[in-house]
Amino acid sequence: MMRKLREYRDGNVGVGWVLAAEGEGEHEHPGSRWKSRKGNFIPMVAVFVFTVMFCFSLVMKTRGTFSSVYTYDRNLEQDLSPPREHPYDDDGKEFSKWPEDWQSMLPGALEHEAFFCDRHHIRTDVCRLHGNVHLEPDGKFVLHSEADTTPIGHTTVKPYTRKWEKNCMQTVEDVKLESVRSSGNGNSSSTAVCNVRHSVPAVVFSTSGYTGNVYHEFHDGMIPLYITTQHLNREVVLIVSDFHDWWLEKYADILQQLTNYEILDLRNLTGTHCFSDVTVGLFIHEELSITPSIMPQGKSMRDFRALLDRAFNGDVHWAPGDINAFTPVQAKHHQTKVMSELVIIVREGTRILLDLDKVVNLATSIGFNVVLLKPNPRIELKKLFWVLSKADVVMGVHGAAMSHFLFMNPGKVLIQVVPLGTDWAANTYYGGPAEKMGLQYIPYKITPEESTLSKKYSKDDPILTDPDSVGKQGWDVIKEIYLEGQDVELSLPRFQKTLEEAKQRSMQGATPHQENLSKLSRRYGRAR
Repeated sequence: MMRKLREYRDGNVGVGWVLAAEGEGEHEHPGSRWKSRKGNFIPMVAVFVFTVMFCFSLVMKTRGTFSSVYTYDRNLEQDLSPPREHPYDDDGKEFSKWPEDWQSMLPGALEHEAFFCDRHHIRTDVCRLHGNVHLEPDGKFVLHSEADTTPIGHTTVKPYTRKWEKNCMQTVEDVKLESVRSSGNGNSSSTAVCNVRHSVPAVVFSTSGYTGNVYHEFHDGMIPLYITTQHLNREVVLIVSDFHDWWLEKYADILQQLTNYEILDLRNLTGTHCFSDVTVGLFIHEELSITPSIMPQGKSMRDFRALLDRAFNGDVHWAPGDINAFTPVQAKHHQTKVMSELVIIVREGTRILLDLDKVVNLATSIGFNVVLLKPNPRIELKKLFWVLSKADVVMGVHGAAMSHFLFMNPGKVLIQVVPLGTDWAANTYYGGPAEKMGLQYIPYKITPEESTLSKKYSKDDPILTDPDSVGKQGWDVIKEIYLEGQDVELSLPRFQKTLEEAKQRSMQGATPHQENLSKLSRRYGRAR
C-alpha cells in the first residue's frame, strides 16, 4: 500500500483515477492507466480508508477533547475565528456573525443525541448536550451516549461572552463536559443515580467577568440570556457558574420573566440533576442589541424592553435615603403649559460634568423639570426603571451608566455628551443601540475647549486635534488619556441648542409626565 501511495505522490498515479471515480470517464495520466490498475487499486483504497478511519477514531478517544464539531452546518467545521484583540473589523463593524441557521443550535431545538461545541464566534463559545445528561454534584455535565455517532471525550468551556479578552476570561471558571458510552440501559460505570430529573432544557452561564458593571451586566448577561432563552417561554432551568448572591437579588425581577424554576448554583448542588437538553454558554449579537432578522419570531430590543416593563411593574417603595440617588429639581419658569422631564445621569470620578449646576439652571429656564440621577450598584433597579421610564429626555456623559437608556420608553430622547476621543465607542456602545430600541438619539460632541484636556496640552497637540490618530496607539492610551484623563465643561450657548431640540422632539406626540416630579418631591420631602 505504501508503494502505491508513493507512486501517487511521485505522479505515477495521477488525477485520472480521481476524475474517473467521480464519473468523468476514462482519463489517462503519464505512466498510469485507470483501467489496468482498478482491480488492484480498489482493495488498496479500502484498506487506506479503513486505516484513516481507525486512526482518527483512536485519536479522538485518546485526546479526550474536541474543539469545534457542528451538526447544523458541516461546512463550518474549520471556520474558526482568527486571533483578534476585539470583535470588530478595521472599519469598526462587527467582525463575526452567526450563520443563518443558528436557531438550530438554540436550547430545545435538537431532536437527536448530540455533544458538540460551536467555537467559531469571536464573542462566545456555546456547547450543546442532548440526550441522557447528568449534572453531577461536582458541577460536571456527563452525557451518557447511546448513539455510536456521538463523540466520546471531554472538554471545557467558559460560559461568558467576552472570550477574546484573556484577562477577563481568567476570572471565569471552566465548566466541565464529558461524553461516555452508555452500557445500553441508560447507565454507565461513571454515572450516579438521578436525584432530580428535569423535564425542561437547561442553560448554563457565568456571572463572573465584568459583572458588577451595569453595561456588562446587560450586554454580556441579560440580553444574551434573553436571546438564548426567550423562545422557551420560561420553561427553562437557569444554572449559574461563578454565582453571586447579590447578583441574584439585583436581577430577581428580570430572571422571573425568563424562568419558572429555581435558579441553580453550579458549584453548590445537592445531588445529581438530570436533563435531556443542556446549553452551556450564551448567544450574543452586537452591542446592547438584538438582531430581529435572525431571531425567532423576529424578536427585537423593543421586546426585551417590554420584558423589563413586566419585570418592574408594580409599586415602588421609596426610602428617605433615596434622595441621595434621585434629586428632583423643579422648573423655574413655566414658559409652556406642558413641562418635559429631563433626567441627568451624574458621573463621579472621571468624565465629570463640571458645570452641572449651570446646566441644570439652563434646563429649568427653558422648561424642563429636572431629576439628577446618581446611579450606584445598591439602588434597586425597579426605582431606576420607575424614574427613567417616565423621563422625556435623558442626558449624560459617555460611560457605562448610559446603559440605563434600556429603561427609557421608545420614542423618548437620549442625549449623550461625547468627550474627545470617544466618538466610536459612544456611537457603537450606546448611540446605535439606543436607536435600535426606538429612541431619538442626539449626540453632543464636545469641542477641545469643552474638555479639560485643553488645559493640559497645547492647542495643536494631536490629542486635541486628531484623537483618532492617538487612539491607534491602543486601548491603554485611550483609557489613560480620554476615559480617565478628562472632564467636561459644556459651552452653555452651544448646549442650549441641543436641549431645545431635545425638548421639541420630546413634546411631539409625547404624553406629559409633569405629575411625576411632584410625586418624587412629596416622597422625598423636599425638592431643590
